[in-house]
Amino acid sequence: MSKFQITKGKFEGIQACAGPDGVIAAAAMDQRGSLKKSIGKAMGREATDEDLSQFKVSVTKMLTPHATALLMDPEYGLPALAVRAPNCGVLLSYEKTGYDATLKGRLPDLLDEWSAYRLAEQGADAVKILLYYNPFDDERTNRVKHAFIERVGAECQAVDKPFFLEILAYDDAYDEKSLDFARLKPKYVAAYMEEFSKAQYGVDVLKVEVPVNMKFVSGTLAFEGGEAAQTREEALKLFQEAGEAATKPFIYLSAGVTDDVFRETIELAGEANAGFSGVLCGRATWQDGVAVYGNKGTVALETWLAGRGVENIETLNAIVHSKARPWYAIYGGLENIDVI
Repeated sequence: MSKFQITKGKFEGIQACAGPDGVIAAAAMDQRGSLKKSIGKAMGREATDEDLSQFKVSVTKMLTPHATALLMDPEYGLPALAVRAPNCGVLLSYEKTGYDATLKGRLPDLLDEWSAYRLAEQGADAVKILLYYNPFDDERTNRVKHAFIERVGAECQAVDKPFFLEILAYDDAYDEKSLDFARLKPKYVAAYMEEFSKAQYGVDVLKVEVPVNMKFVSGTLAFEGGEAAQTREEALKLFQEAGEAATKPFIYLSAGVTDDVFRETIELAGEANAGFSGVLCGRATWQDGVAVYGNKGTVALETWLAGRGVENIETLNAIVHSKARPWYAIYGGLENIDVI
């Protein structure tokens, strides 16, 4: 195997987001509009920007001692960076939250006042973009998205920072939570993992969905009964096939499932030898703390985080570090990487 070449800044940025074992066990805290609405609902009033920022500060302070990296937004989350654990890497989001539902294709957009350069100035070890993607959408829609990712990749290359690309599969003909889409999802996930591994995009780490919807996988604890999209044995094979489609390191996102479902999911990925290099887990760890914060305030939230929140993240970490492989394993190990 020929040596894999990577620039010094990108190498150091990925390493900053990984643990000593090369596995990424990151906490996601870049939710904006949806989290603000949830906090307001718990408070019984409209949440303010300060309410949202304080929640991010508390989660960061209490959980980053147990995470290798933190994903944060620059709009409301910069104050939280000051209280993160010293050995916790920083990923900063570059995209606007959500998408314009009046336009076809769920097209991405960047934050108006930010650039990869400015994110790096704020302490980002890596830059993250979220992309909604249907590999089988019309050609023009995907050309626009491909060009968009190529531009972001070039920006990250210019400032020598790693590019983490988060991809969410969708199809406007289906509800993403439906049984029908659960049957299609493995093909969609494998296709986008293969596509965005291509060198033209400049992606360094893929942040991807697991290829199945666990509530439709029979033989798992998460299975809700009724008709299944896959059996447990079929799911194991689909994890393998999706992993083999990627030629870049990839980590799994939690996609808002509960902590127990996500833990079972990662156990399954490990059993399948899927080749993943960690996780970026958000709501599965801290979502139950929103009601605590809304009803009882900051002190109560931090007490909850110190107990149940830490328990959630540590339990997941134990599974992740035992099942995942180092991010550099896909290149043949550290000894096969040439830092230039």
